[in-house]
Amino acid sequence: MELHVSLDGPGDRAARIYLTLRDAVVAGRLAAGDRVPASRDLARQLGVARGTVTVAYDRLVAEGFLESRPGAGTFVTTVALGPDGARGARPGAVRPVALWDHEQPPNPPRARRLHDLSIGLPDPELFPLEVWRRLVADQLRRSRLAEATYSGRGSWRLRDEIARFLGLSRSVAATGDDVVVTVGAQQAVDLVCRVLVAPGAVVAVEDPGYTAMHRLFETHRADVRGVPVDDEGLVVDALPPDARLVYATPSHQFPTGVAMSLRRRAALLQWAREHDAVVVEDDYDSEYRWSDQPVEPLQSLDRDGRVVYVGTFSKSLLPSLRVGFLVPPRSLKAALHEAKRVTTWEGDLTTQGALAEFLGEGHHAAHVRRAAKVYRERRRSLLEEMTRLDDLLEVVPSVAGLHVSWRFRDPGTDDTAAVGRVAARGVRVEALSRYHRQATVRPGLALGFAGVAVDAVPDAVARLEAGLRGGA
Repeated sequence: MELHVSLDGPGDRAARIYLTLRDAVVAGRLAAGDRVPASRDLARQLGVARGTVTVAYDRLVAEGFLESRPGAGTFVTTVALGPDGARGARPGAVRPVALWDHEQPPNPPRARRLHDLSIGLPDPELFPLEVWRRLVADQLRRSRLAEATYSGRGSWRLRDEIARFLGLSRSVAATGDDVVVTVGAQQAVDLVCRVLVAPGAVVAVEDPGYTAMHRLFETHRADVRGVPVDDEGLVVDALPPDARLVYATPSHQFPTGVAMSLRRRAALLQWAREHDAVVVEDDYDSEYRWSDQPVEPLQSLDRDGRVVYVGTFSKSLLPSLRVGFLVPPRSLKAALHEAKRVTTWEGDLTTQGALAEFLGEGHHAAHVRRAAKVYRERRRSLLEEMTRLDDLLEVVPSVAGLHVSWRFRDPGTDDTAAVGRVAARGVRVEALSRYHRQATVRPGLALGFAGVAVDAVPDAVARLEAGLRGGA
């Protein structure tokens, strides 16, 4: 690395080099194990004789700040540690605006559990890694890199493949020119907020619902209102009449899992028409369907151009890929393209190019078919084993996705405490109450089945039952 050394100030040049390096070690800017430049290279950089640098290095070695390793170079010693965090930023005298002027509680470390039934996570062991590695390597060829074009909307090949994929699998009406590629679904909704949500605008969200999205709306200074969910999905009659935007997960409501009925879907579109509102449809994990009758997306029912369709590959492939997309009405396209251009521009074109080939060569469809067989069996086993808890829990019917929810029959149950007792038995599940905004809470549990092997399901449910029935 190139080391910044100032030769200004009192003392000869060797002394200045010595003091600069010593201060860097003490302050932590040079950490234990860091390699300092070779004396010849630093002398050339500073325009001084090599002997001047050697004098400074010899003094630092003698005092224990540096050590010379024959054949390897000169390094900061393990005992010459600066204060913890010395490399970090200064405390600072400036403060963020009030909306951001508090620390969000950090996510606690995920303690290892014998059985992890967390929701929203696919099984990474099922991902065709060798195929993906080949496609990424192909994208890194110089000829491929030279093909990259910058439109602010993402890879044109990927946009075409997404449009084709959505048309075939979800009956979404779109061409490649209608698709905007994003860094996950979260960024897709952020772009929508940038072009539609003014400070103080009312945004209606499902309650319970996806709290990370709720927080996103709040950061855009929206007035976020929770709307209850029943067995038909979002209760349209409870929508605030002044809502500018409605965020919903119709195909597999998060976190309950219910599918919005066709009657309720039609009512929501009619409501949006009458109130001049837009509906953001987050179709986050509908690739995995467990019913022969597919759930029609709102976007395909929309005749007025009021639905923004949002999706992601995080559930069908891997969350770490961070590739999402949105299909807006044409009246919003120009504004969304500009919002994308001035924020993240294109995103990772290498990943996008690989994903385009992954879709185009049929690997995505094949992977979803293979994974669906595995997940279907895991889901069947979980539902079957959970019947032993029918006296305590009532299953919430669902036809898609990678998790299933149950509600406690006793509405006074503390589901957070129940989750703690189950965790003590070695099983990770999630409480439905953590996703509620209002005081009225329907307690329950959400269980993901993607990450647990079929032969482990009976033991996982037995431990869950012991935690629920055994008390504190």
